[in-house]
Amino acid sequence: MDSRTAAHVLSQIAAYLELRGENRFKTRAYETAARGILAVGADDLGPLVRSGEIAGIRGLGPATIAVVRDLVETGSSRYLDQLREATPEGLLEMLRVPGLNPARIHKIYEGLDVDDVAKLEEAARDGRLAKLPGFGPKTAEKILKGIAFARDAGVLVLIPQALAEARRLSAMVGAHPDIAEVAIAGSVRRHREVVADVDLVARCRAGVPPEQVATSFTRIGGIREADGAGTSSVRLHFVDGTRLDLHCVRPERFAVALWRATGSAEHLELVRARLEERGLELVGDEVCDAQGARIPLPTEDALYGAAGLDFIAPELREALGEVDAAARHALPVLVTADALLGVLHCHTLYSDGRDSIADMAEAARAAGWSYLGISDHSEAAFYAGGLARDKVLAQHEEIDALNDDLSGTGFRVLKGIEADILADGRLDYDEALLSRFDYVVGSVHSRFAMDAPAMTERILRALDDPHLTILAHPTGRLLLSREPYAFDIGAVLEKARECGVAIELNADPYRLDLDWRHLVEAKRKGATVAIGPDAHSAQSLANVGIGIGIARKGWLEASDILNARPANDVLAFARRRRAAHEAGARDGDR
Repeated sequence: MDSRTAAHVLSQIAAYLELRGENRFKTRAYETAARGILAVGADDLGPLVRSGEIAGIRGLGPATIAVVRDLVETGSSRYLDQLREATPEGLLEMLRVPGLNPARIHKIYEGLDVDDVAKLEEAARDGRLAKLPGFGPKTAEKILKGIAFARDAGVLVLIPQALAEARRLSAMVGAHPDIAEVAIAGSVRRHREVVADVDLVARCRAGVPPEQVATSFTRIGGIREADGAGTSSVRLHFVDGTRLDLHCVRPERFAVALWRATGSAEHLELVRARLEERGLELVGDEVCDAQGARIPLPTEDALYGAAGLDFIAPELREALGEVDAAARHALPVLVTADALLGVLHCHTLYSDGRDSIADMAEAARAAGWSYLGISDHSEAAFYAGGLARDKVLAQHEEIDALNDDLSGTGFRVLKGIEADILADGRLDYDEALLSRFDYVVGSVHSRFAMDAPAMTERILRALDDPHLTILAHPTGRLLLSREPYAFDIGAVLEKARECGVAIELNADPYRLDLDWRHLVEAKRKGATVAIGPDAHSAQSLANVGIGIGIARKGWLEASDILNARPANDVLAFARRRRAAHEAGARDGDR
């Protein structure tokens, strides 16, 4: 019994328990155990179980160890079988529909005897779902959209999950004695926001047939289906749904193979055309001259050089003008993580965060930043513990005291707020209270269904407010669960540039909003971008790492990023509009 299969079983048990309405702590225990057993990465858990070492694995307890022991001894889990017998299989599929949680699914099952997505869709269309207490026509309509969205998403996963899986699989492949090097390729390497599968390129040791090495992976544990046995490229479909495309190559072909497996297909064709213009031909994982002789290309840099191009970073390989820019030596110097000096979109215990201001500041200092902006929710966001005026004042006093303690350290905490953009475009709070903040983040958190002209006008009016510093998660999307709301993004980007308001790249992995395609447009228009972690804990400050990848994909440089500037420059950026507004008000009073 291998780690991946055992982890999948534990995860399924957790899902079934959740659907049955079991205690959340019990469900979480199985989820934690699944992560722990997956991290072991063992092809055979038998020795660990028989020796008792299984008890030393972090996250496992008596109940979860019993499941693993059952798997090792019998090849199946009696507990999972019992849960399956007592729970319709289709309920598990319903969990993938945005807007449905276990409690709602249980209510639908009990009230309508609906036990799969097909029946759910029928009930939503014929009106039965809308009549169920606690639902209604709008909810039924949202669930129908969620079903369609889930079908379109298929097996896509978010980039952090794909990255973690790619690293695990890379370590597994790299442990093979006949493999000298493994590289992550495909859409994971290009840092796409959602990913369908993992691509790896493996450089085999000299003299070892790649076909032999690739085929050996079709016989490892945890595989549901394998294609390509006998060739140098195999596709593996694991029991937990993970898909791996593994390309094994001879040493001299590694660089070209990595470039090809990275893609995108459109980018490859553009570079192929450049090679052909120079009398070269791409033949499989080799580049040959007019006489058919292989040209040695030890690196991707050499490959691009052979095409007359500067090296193109993987994130840019999307056929959005990067090849022409590389030919003109006009590629951007992409932003890197060490360019950020601080972050500005963070929540604490004052609203819906999980850590104190002091704990968040300590984590920010540990990350090497020189400032942290606190931006808890404003009062209109009552569902997220939005701050009334007295809580704002109390928070400011706490920040002042903390900054006194931090005096001399080179680190400071800034006073911000995430103010709701109300339906008419006004920012939450009056002008007097907004003026107390060092900066203001503005966000749409309600009325997503407004038509495009109304939503556009709402956001444009918010941009007119001189207190607004950053427009957060501008399109409102939630990856794999909620589409962006309708509005004129071009008009908003243009006005943000004119007004001096930064557009946020929200680095929460479920948002990654603004989309990288729109970031390209924002840069072209000259808009400033703020990379915000939307951190609700000290741990989630690390979201900025994912955000950096998306920023690079959007062609952004350090000079485009607000929080790549020192704290005083951020404050000056925020005050510039207010000062102009105040000066105008004074002139009007004369």
